[in-house]
Amino acid sequence: MIEVLFPLVRPVLHGLDAEQAHNLTLRALAALPARRPAADDPRLAVGILGLNLPNPVGLAAGFDKGATVPDALLGLGFGFVEVGGVVPRPQPGNPRPRVFRLKADGAVINRFGLNSEGLDVVADRLAARAGRPGVVGVNIGANKDAADRLADYVACTARLAPHVAFVTVNVSSPNTPGLRDLQGEAFLDELLARVVEARDGTGARAAVLLKIAPDITLDALDAICATALRRGVQGLVVSNTTVARPESLTETVLARETGGLSGRPLFGPATKLLAETYLRVGSKVPLIGVGGVDSAEAAWTKIRAGASLVQLYSALVYQGPGLVGAIKRGLLDRLQREGLPNLAAAVGREAAALAKG
Repeated sequence: MIEVLFPLVRPVLHGLDAEQAHNLTLRALAALPARRPAADDPRLAVGILGLNLPNPVGLAAGFDKGATVPDALLGLGFGFVEVGGVVPRPQPGNPRPRVFRLKADGAVINRFGLNSEGLDVVADRLAARAGRPGVVGVNIGANKDAADRLADYVACTARLAPHVAFVTVNVSSPNTPGLRDLQGEAFLDELLARVVEARDGTGARAAVLLKIAPDITLDALDAICATALRRGVQGLVVSNTTVARPESLTETVLARETGGLSGRPLFGPATKLLAETYLRVGSKVPLIGVGGVDSAEAAWTKIRAGASLVQLYSALVYQGPGLVGAIKRGLLDRLQREGLPNLAAAVGREAAALAKG
């Protein structure tokens, strides 16, 4: 029903401030009756991270920051949902307005600044859904004013790992000052060691993932990949939003806004980085491709670049929840046309070419 209604309500939503429209969408999802999606074609199934996912299309972090509607989102047909980002203590984030639609570019700029209700609230919500079906993970960060940011990640991991399928360590948000500094080799090595130790200390089976920024050099990528492998990280999420502003942007006035750019303009650089990452890690750890996924063709390209799973968010602003089903149908069509038994057969097979951009 919500897929059918979206084209009708989109003009209303886009007439509102972007954050106001987003909050209204969350309230609408919370009000919907529980829904179980139709079973997916077995050819779309993905088995990674100790999980059996019905399809590879996930919702990226940032949509449901407070874990208020993960089950409603799974009901839209996503194979998995990532909630958060979550930080230990409640924080309001940056002043409004802090999210902007670049409609002509199919893009969004946000500078939320990890606004969060805090660890206690989110942990209680995730604990309350124990036993429900569906794969839910959580994205974690550090408070802006934290005296010890490493301790913030440890606290989030220890509290949340027992209630989720995976924990994504976010050191790549451009909207928390200094956070991306944690991608440096020395900081990252200690951070990942402590996060994995915290996860192990709970006895939880949650996978530990690392989300990286698109605005890094290949030398930095070398170090990140080596550190992640050494510290037992079980997957890499490539990539977060970018601080770059491509010259191709049409919305030149809005492009001056500070924050992370996501959506269609991010597809090229994020996919190139994804391919470069695959060339470095191969099949040692699975990759999740994020950035500009707005069609089945875009998702297929991410898979060929090395992604076992894909995530989207910004494209929902423009195309609505019907996009999830459209991507899944398109992927099945691609498998049929190429005579492939499943998606795993295509993962990374054109990484070398796509890394060249």
